Amino acid sequence: MRGISLVLLIVVAINLSSCGPSQQELRLVAPFSPVDRAIAEDLSSLLDAGSSTHLSMIASSLSGNAAVDAVASGAADIALVTNDQAFRSDIATVMPLYPTVLHIAYREDRDASTGRTLLLGAKVYAGPEGSASRSIFMRIVEHIGLDVSAFEFVSDLAGHPDVVIVFAPISPALFIDYPDYRLFNLGSAVDAAVLLNPHFRPFTIPAGTYGVTTAEAIVTIAVDKILVTRNDLDSSVIYNLINDILRLRPALAAKRPGLFQQLSEDFDASRSRFILHSGTQDYLQRSAPSVYERYSGVAEVGVTLMVALASAFIAGIRILRMRRKNRIDRFYAATIDIRRSIKDSNDPVEHQQAIARVRELQDEAFGLLVDEKLAADESFRIFITLSNDVLRQLGASSTDHQLSDV
Repeated sequence: MRGISLVLLIVVAINLSSCGPSQQELRLVAPFSPVDRAIAEDLSSLLDAGSSTHLSMIASSLSGNAAVDAVASGAADIALVTNDQAFRSDIATVMPLYPTVLHIAYREDRDASTGRTLLLGAKVYAGPEGSASRSIFMRIVEHIGLDVSAFEFVSDLAGHPDVVIVFAPISPALFIDYPDYRLFNLGSAVDAAVLLNPHFRPFTIPAGTYGVTTAEAIVTIAVDKILVTRNDLDSSVIYNLINDILRLRPALAAKRPGLFQQLSEDFDASRSRFILHSGTQDYLQRSAPSVYERYSGVAEVGVTLMVALASAFIAGIRILRMRRKNRIDRFYAATIDIRRSIKDSNDPVEHQQAIARVRELQDEAFGLLVDEKLAADESFRIFITLSNDVLRQLGASSTDHQLSDV
């Protein structure tokens, strides 16, 4: 029995060790645009068993406000939306994925000399209500002062409407079924649009990108397609999702090089209309130095300055002591010279003059001591003793030299 139990324990241990970390299931809102939906499907299929997250798309295809509402309500966990939605405090940005470009296409028989003549009496497809293309189109209509009754919205592309307005990634096949369409050039109006909407940026579609549809270069605007989620979604889940997506960057770029070739580990989310998720902030700051690392350089400089100041202080003290030593040495030398000069002299006058000079040296030394230019240390005591000895040798009276050895 013991042998059987041991075998069972070994089998269980092997099974447990072979089980990797469980995948986090995230529900993704199915994008309304066919191009965006195909990209979302690519991303979902690439997140294989080796990834920490798995994406499953909900059945309903939504865009714009509807997609954001689905995330906020808990019907989905993440959504791929154009970075043109109104700010919401319960929604956070995960990361920008790729740029989408505003395409304003029109039938070549339309008068496109101005935006007003282009839209008057036209059948317009601008995406579903709440989509980025519909929102941008309504801003254009408001800017040119055109009433909505001057044109007619259509719900789909059946019948080839007069004007088609879509936000979509650059894709050569986008207008393959519309050879009789041309793209409208926004020209200088782009500058005002970008100034008033910092999340936009100017974009030029090169001539020939869509064949005859772009016979010349088209100036328009671009805006990022971003992943958004709820604020309360666990930060580690979002961190792992970002890590997985960036790990798959080569595979995504191989499928769609025009979109994902520029996807970077240090992506710029400064234009986001929503706040950054805490998991995104953690990922972007993964290489940021800690508090200790940030201030270690300051501490090193502070310690260096303190050591330098201490060294300078010690050096200053040494210099001061040396200067005082040099001063007292001068008194030593002068006293010894006086003693030598009268060594063999018995002239009382010379002795009195020598005594006077020694007294002058003592007075000068005490004056420097009072002015703190000499220190009352052992060197000073030696000088006083030496000078008093000279005075005794010269026969100075006791009242004549009150300075006894100190």
